[in-house]
Parts: sequence; structure tokens; C-alpha cells
Amino acid sequence: MNRTILIADDHADLRKLIRMTLLGGPFTVIEAEDGVQALAGARRHRPDLIILDVMMPGELDGYQVCAAVKADPALRHVPVILVTARAQRADLQAGQEAGADAYLIKPFSPMELLERVTATLGT
Repeated sequence: MNRTILIADDHADLRKLIRMTLLGGPFTVIEAEDGVQALAGARRHRPDLIILDVMMPGELDGYQVCAAVKADPALRHVPVILVTARAQRADLQAGQEAGADAYLIKPFSPMELLERVTATLGT
């Protein structure tokens, strides 16, 4: 079964790394480079999973996008994995408050990403 994953990160290299890691799996990958694009993409495509960078430029950061997704009745069931280099207790708490389902700390290995994706999706 093909699953749709939305990757939102302002760094094209990291989006590419995540996309390449998921290649070969039963995934369709959609990309966004900021929070506004991520939220619009989530609403348009209704992904099965969102991999969301916390620190993004523009109007919405990852916490705000996550909170908006979880507040939307049509999207609240979509799991969100927050990706960040910030691993302080306050950062993790902010992710929990926003409704994140999992946290992935940068730098992470491709295997760690795949394990987290498959565990979150139950595949």
C-alpha cells in the first residue's frame, strides 16, 4: 500500500536526503520548503505522515504547523514527526504541546529515519 509523506524543511539538501532515504519504500513524497507551504500541502494532499522541521523561516515554524494540523478535524489523525537540532527539554515539551507524535534529533541516520517512519505508520 502506497503511503503519502509530506516533508517540510527549508534546507533542500535535507529534504533530498529524506526523500532518497524513503525511495524504494511504498511512499509517495511531497515536499514543502516553509511552514505555509507545509500546511497548504497537508490540507491539499492529506498525507499519511508529515516530517516537519521545527526551525523554518517565514510566517509559520514547525510547532505552529504541527498545532494547526492537530487542530484541523480533517488532519488531526495524521502523525507528525518533528525534526530538529534543538534537543533541550523545553524544545521537546513545545513539540508535545503542539501535538507531535514523535521527535527526530538532527543529525540522524537514514536507518533511524526509516525506523521512525515505519514505527509511526505501523508498516
